[in-house]
Amino acid sequence: MKPKVLNLEQEPEKERFFKMLVKQELINKIKDYFDLNVYETKVWLALIGKGSASAGEIAEISGVPRSRTYDVLETLEKKGFAIVKLGKPVKYLGVKPRMILEKLRNNVRTEAEERIQSLSNIKETEEFAQLEEIYKGGADPVKREDVSAAIKGRSNISNYLREIIREASKEVLICANARDILSKTKLFQQTFDVLKKADIKIKLCLSGEDNLIKKAENEFGIKVKKVDINAKFFIIDRSEILFYLSRPDSKEESAIWLNSDFFSEYFASLFELAFGKEKPEKPEKAEKSKEKN
Repeated sequence: MKPKVLNLEQEPEKERFFKMLVKQELINKIKDYFDLNVYETKVWLALIGKGSASAGEIAEISGVPRSRTYDVLETLEKKGFAIVKLGKPVKYLGVKPRMILEKLRNNVRTEAEERIQSLSNIKETEEFAQLEEIYKGGADPVKREDVSAAIKGRSNISNYLREIIREASKEVLICANARDILSKTKLFQQTFDVLKKADIKIKLCLSGEDNLIKKAENEFGIKVKKVDINAKFFIIDRSEILFYLSRPDSKEESAIWLNSDFFSEYFASLFELAFGKEKPEKPEKAEKSKEKN
């Protein structure tokens, strides 16, 4: 028996268009975006391309074996990607991509909120209290001043940065790119508000376009000094420094944290040179002001 040869000339216009449009590259992308397997992706694409179709029609359009199409359609229905249209024969409808995207977004949001709540509840448990005791009262606890560390990952660095800045007692010196700082406006706005309330000095040196530097100045309510230094570091109380190793446009962020008076003072002196100190009053003017008094 000769295999059936599909004649595109005999196919309806919609099906020809679908087969021309749906390439393997698209299937792979959609599969990853929506967390589907290959068969599920092909069947869903066939459904939204056809509009309404029986299992047999979907098998022919998608190229998924007919014996597997029923299982795949059932799975897609459970996941919310397909709807059963009652009648004889039974037909299926593909759910609109926008509706699927919104549904998945809501699912992720709900799961994230539940996870956050679950993590918050851990703080109140007896086991967490025991963890704190182990950390604080270990036989040979690690002293912070003895530690330097390499930190990788944008989220890890941001969390660590927030922690050490909020522990400042005197001053925080920041050298960075204006665009990069503005991309984390919420993080720095909240942190700067805490520092201002504690009357902690903040000095900010930024590189980049003038309009972005002005915007940062307005956003944070802090005087900004424009510099041409292609570096990003944070100095806390001239005793700790967090120095970024990666470029601002790098996908993978990495940084080094040093709890060292020597290095912190050295970079603080470079920072002050770039920031510029107020010029001392000239002796002649000082004498004249004394005479007036």
